[in-house]
Amino acid sequence: MIRNAIIILTMIACLAGCTMAPAYKRPDAPVPAAWPTGPAYKETAAGEAAAAASDIGWREFYTDEKLQKVINLALRNNRDLRVAALNIEKMRAVYRVQQAVLLPLPNAAGSLNEYRTPADIGENHEATNVRLYNANVGISSWEVDFFGRIRSLKDSALEQYFATEHARRSAQISLISEVANTYLILAADRENLKLAQSTLKAQESTYTMIQRRYELGASSELDLNQARTRVEAARVDLARFTAYTATDENALNLLVGAPVPPELLSDSLDAIAAPKDLSPGLSSEVLLKRPDILQAESYLKAANANIGAARAAFFPSITLSTSIGTTSNELAGLFKAGAATWSFVPQVNVPIFNSILLWANLQATKATREIYVAQYEKSIQTAFREVADALAVKGTVGDQMTAQQSLVDASANTYRLADARYTNGIDSYLTVLDAQRSLYTAQQGLISVRFARIANLVNLYKVLGGGGNEENGQETTGASQETKEKPES
Repeated sequence: MIRNAIIILTMIACLAGCTMAPAYKRPDAPVPAAWPTGPAYKETAAGEAAAAASDIGWREFYTDEKLQKVINLALRNNRDLRVAALNIEKMRAVYRVQQAVLLPLPNAAGSLNEYRTPADIGENHEATNVRLYNANVGISSWEVDFFGRIRSLKDSALEQYFATEHARRSAQISLISEVANTYLILAADRENLKLAQSTLKAQESTYTMIQRRYELGASSELDLNQARTRVEAARVDLARFTAYTATDENALNLLVGAPVPPELLSDSLDAIAAPKDLSPGLSSEVLLKRPDILQAESYLKAANANIGAARAAFFPSITLSTSIGTTSNELAGLFKAGAATWSFVPQVNVPIFNSILLWANLQATKATREIYVAQYEKSIQTAFREVADALAVKGTVGDQMTAQQSLVDASANTYRLADARYTNGIDSYLTVLDAQRSLYTAQQGLISVRFARIANLVNLYKVLGGGGNEENGQETTGASQETKEKPES
């Protein structure tokens, strides 16, 4: 009888290999197959060929050695990235639990039952004490997954596990981009601080010169007060950029998760080696490699598997309980011949009276899948827009740089001529003042454009999915279902 029961269990387990989940089909990408074209995208014309950003490690993209060390520190110490990694461990454990339910799990138990029968109901009207020792090995309430309900739940847990790995890679990409941007902002603000310091020094020198001219009667009180306004304006900028650099350092330390050594910081954008130039390629299909899109697709696949579990709930469930053991009224006789016991208890549960609840649950799972379809499509549209915006900046920032540099040169010449005319008494100091203000603004604008050019490369690398595969100098494989192995059970 026991052998027959084992044979039946094996046959049922072999049959329980299918699911009732609908066949998964990846939704079509709701974006054009090619990138936008037009005057703003002249540097992304068709014909360019380059490696996908997702295949370029961040150490290869960020060529500045100091920035590389700062990013490496962030990958080791950032707490948000630690949480993302711990979420992977959590979902791996959840998947293993769901996978284990598929198989019958034997358990062993021993017990002692002792009870007293009173004389009123005992044999020969005598009170008796009964003691029973039990030892058994068996399977308790194992649901045979004949219609794939548990297997569908296992597939859903697997996809959620993949989603957490994609989330970790997405968090790493965002972290690297934020660290690089904050590092660049700090360098730009330090350069602005140096410009404010040099401007204040020049303005104070000019104010001292005009004050002497005023004392000699060669300059008016208006010229003196106008010079003083420029001195005070420079002091305001000095205090402002001093605060900016301090808050930038605080932001960078938070991202890194530890204080950044001062020797790793840069005082200007020129001191930072430019990142590697990128091309998005010819097709927008590269977006499908982005971890956030892979994460959205994993959630969609998990919702698709849940439909299979909801469908299987309409069918009868089969639960089996078995045990093999011994029973004796003496501990010494527990394993003697003739003390063996066994049980085989199959149970069938037919859902007859809860069909309304099951139908509602099925409709909810279908609606959930459609929600994830919409979210998946929206993530692709958002990614396309982010890349298109980055390409628009990339195609025009060179012209901005050229024009801004010409503006600085022209403003410097204007200031030189205005200062000479004022010194020779040809023009008023107001002309010099306007020329100084224009030059200072143009110089600040040049710093901003230079920052925008480098920051756009950082952003383009991020939105194309770059930086998620390399951890502390070691390349790792992404967690897409097509390439990543399932967690061991």
